Amino acid sequence: MATEEQQGSDSDGTLFQEVKTGIKGLALGAALLFDPKKSAEKETDESSKAKEMEPITTQHRFRSATTHFSYTVTTGMMPIRSAKGEKEADIFYMAYTRDDAADSARRPLMFSFNGGPGSASVWLHLGAVGPQRVKMLDDGNLPAPPYQLVDNPESWLEDSDLVFIDPVGTGFSRASKPELGKKFWGVKGDIESIGEFIRLYLTRNSRWKSPLFLVGESYGTTRAAGLSDHLLDHGIALNGIVLVSSILNFQTASFDKGNDLPYILFLPTYTATAWYHGRLAPDLQANLAQTLSEIEKWSETEYAAALMRGDALTPAEREATIAKLARFTGLEARYLEDCNLRIEISRFCKELLRSEKRTVGRLDSRIRGLDELASSEKPDFDPSMSAIRPPYTALFNDYVRNTLKYETDEEYFILGGGINNPWDWNIDRMGYADTSEALRSAFAKNPYMKLFVASGYYDLATPYFATEYTLSHMGLDPSLRDNIRTGEYEAGHMMYIHTPSLSKLKQDVGAFLAFALEPEERTL
Repeated sequence: MATEEQQGSDSDGTLFQEVKTGIKGLALGAALLFDPKKSAEKETDESSKAKEMEPITTQHRFRSATTHFSYTVTTGMMPIRSAKGEKEADIFYMAYTRDDAADSARRPLMFSFNGGPGSASVWLHLGAVGPQRVKMLDDGNLPAPPYQLVDNPESWLEDSDLVFIDPVGTGFSRASKPELGKKFWGVKGDIESIGEFIRLYLTRNSRWKSPLFLVGESYGTTRAAGLSDHLLDHGIALNGIVLVSSILNFQTASFDKGNDLPYILFLPTYTATAWYHGRLAPDLQANLAQTLSEIEKWSETEYAAALMRGDALTPAEREATIAKLARFTGLEARYLEDCNLRIEISRFCKELLRSEKRTVGRLDSRIRGLDELASSEKPDFDPSMSAIRPPYTALFNDYVRNTLKYETDEEYFILGGGINNPWDWNIDRMGYADTSEALRSAFAKNPYMKLFVASGYYDLATPYFATEYTLSHMGLDPSLRDNIRTGEYEAGHMMYIHTPSLSKLKQDVGAFLAFALEPEERTL
């Protein structure tokens, strides 16, 4: 996941200063007549607030084995206003721009955000995309404190300028008034506010000619897909989108009674997890790729058919299905019978290593956890979240203040804490939130747009097979299917905390950017 946003300022440095004219000026004059001290205090307070919101720029150097260059980071707030011009929120951002670009106005520009909803952009920012990264153990496990922020030679800044955006209620971004928060805390309002941020950034930084990209992780992929069509309808066409650990159709991950889809789509990740922990039969342990190919085929054919049959399954058919499930998951047949052939995610995380008194992570099922009782039905916590939250929280708070020089006593909401209303999923008649139709619509309107989707085999939050299902059920015209590239990684939701996957992701995204920027002419 990632954190940061980018922005520039006007040359006179007064972009965010409030103009005291008109009625406001008259009111100030009246205040001077009746209470000069109070008026002076008010003016000083307003000047201080304006100064606090001015963007801050710092200079840095990037070094890798193949290149080195200087870059500028601009950190600040973007005010989001209503149609009447009233400020409703401030969106925090961190912008990275290469200083040696021959034509900065035409250099690729990538807007990055994470998910949640309720997550700041810290994960992608300090995990994969930015020029600094949190140092984890090579396999992605938690290191011992104190934690370290190190140079990231795999940064995407080499190929594109970067803008990290924290949606309202995450990071330092805040609604102007508590009651205004609900306007931003929903699928529709979130897309509209980030779309407005992007429009303002392009305008204030003269980047309308730049090739434009979005990168989102987790719920950020939901946002990116929705933005692709929203931006296009406002005259902003994208060159490409990078979806990291994607979820566009929430039916694929909602374990509701009567919805068998997740049980089918999560199964290959259960198999991958059992393989990683050595819980499968020797023939299945021999080759992960072959084993996944086998379970994928069985999941969408025999297993899907068995679930569709429901109580109409004969005893012999039920027994055969349970035997196959046990073979592919490493779980006992009796347990699968008790679960009615349907393995809910938290039960799997608890059951797989119950005999060892261990659990497996949801974000990354390679990572093991320790519960108080082995007998409980579900894990006490997600060990893969516990592995990443402390180092990312500590190092971002140090980095933003001491390196980027953004001084504030406000809490940086890493994940949760800043959204005080239930999220509005805008599902209406659909039943489940789904922005895959918006993505299909954007492809139809802009056939030059390209898409890269990165998935981890050990991701139980947004399983790779569910992503494949969504992509193949968008109803995309055959002429546009070659616009999509995918990459799979032997890691979890944040595949970049796994050092080999971090390098592979950089190579894959670099190749994708070159692909997306190839000149072409299309006739539909």
